Amino acid sequence: MARRYFGTDGIRGRVGELPITPDFVLKLGWAAGKVFARQGKKRILIGKDTRLSGYMFESALEAGLSAAGVDVYLLGPMPTPGIAYLTQTFHADAGIVISASHNPFEDNGIKFFSAQGEKLDDEIETEIEAWLEQPLETVAPALLGKARRINDAAGRYIEFCKNTLPFHTSLQGMHLVIDCAHGATYHIAPAVLRELGAQVTVIGAEPDGLNINKGVGSTHPQALQDKVVELGADLGIAFDGDGDRVVMATRTGRLLDGDDLLYIIARHLHQQGRLEGGVVGTLMTNYGLELAFKEMGVPFVRAAVGDRYVMAELQKNNWLLGGEGSGHLVCRHVQTTGDGIVAALQVLLAMVEAKGQLEPLLQGLEKLPQSLVNVRTQADKTMLLRHPQVLQEVAAVEQEMQGRGRVLLRPSGTEPLLRVMVEGQDKEEVQQAAERIAAVVIQVAG
Repeated sequence: MARRYFGTDGIRGRVGELPITPDFVLKLGWAAGKVFARQGKKRILIGKDTRLSGYMFESALEAGLSAAGVDVYLLGPMPTPGIAYLTQTFHADAGIVISASHNPFEDNGIKFFSAQGEKLDDEIETEIEAWLEQPLETVAPALLGKARRINDAAGRYIEFCKNTLPFHTSLQGMHLVIDCAHGATYHIAPAVLRELGAQVTVIGAEPDGLNINKGVGSTHPQALQDKVVELGADLGIAFDGDGDRVVMATRTGRLLDGDDLLYIIARHLHQQGRLEGGVVGTLMTNYGLELAFKEMGVPFVRAAVGDRYVMAELQKNNWLLGGEGSGHLVCRHVQTTGDGIVAALQVLLAMVEAKGQLEPLLQGLEKLPQSLVNVRTQADKTMLLRHPQVLQEVAAVEQEMQGRGRVLLRPSGTEPLLRVMVEGQDKEEVQQAAERIAAVVIQVAG
């Protein structure tokens, strides 16, 4: 059965438009409750980011779950990976996240974690969709689910993050700039880093329901880079709206993306003999990273774009480390899912143990120039990928590059975008090639 609503990262869209409407989300809560109630505990956690619409969808989910006879634990604003962690510690059947991650406030979404703190299998998402087609029937009044708020959720997750580092690790003497994207990490990340001893300057930590990801965060890192240089800080750390992505800025303002950070963590674990296997990247991972791992003797494989596919490949190989250039990094030796704060701490640990700055930890990594052009379109993206004119232009570019680069076209799983990526040795050639292909896509899409 093909899934109608679930994409690569839950269900996402514009608030007020199907499926991101209060009536649909209420029904979704009921359907999820029917699926998870069979596990016996009948307990589900709900957390959210800082979007204004989160209040509405929190109430809708609560009503739907109660109608299915499931107890609800409300966490309030909480990073997505924090919800994954708390789902385990509360021995809940599932955790629900209300968030559209790095998207603007006009969007929102619903995603789920299993009792093990991992993304749901496709089979369970398909089963939830099947229940969505059934009429909503409320359980007997005596069996309705109860709701309660967990007031110490933030403190619990803060302690978890700190405990992913060796006990005596100290960030004393470090000056860090933190950009919380006016999102779910605003009350978590600064506390974690301060309690570990760092001097912390915080930006993007004044959420008003409408400003999440607006001009700040991992998708808009310039403010972070500027502040690091202005203050002469040791480094900057930027999260996205729901806290599962991270990018960094060095003391010179140089931006380090997920590929850079993945290399630093992998190199550190490898030097300590704790990597245990290889590393998983995606189709978008810079080829230079693959070459660096080859030089280190570390196995490397590419998964489809999306953290769920990275995780699936990690589980398949029983490896510990994987991630994407966007900054979504999975450190399975300390966390069950992608976690921006935890990943940042792993990079900081490498710095502490090397007794140095960030940039020297990149020694051995030479990234190739990449150009990514996002084509916004409402056209059928599968049709565009197969269109003869698009295929012809891609073939022409690949022939001109003569094995010196690669071309990748892929549809976004969360936005109406077709991403055109070209990678090669010459920056100008790569940029021109990506723009050429994007122009053909735009022409074909009409």
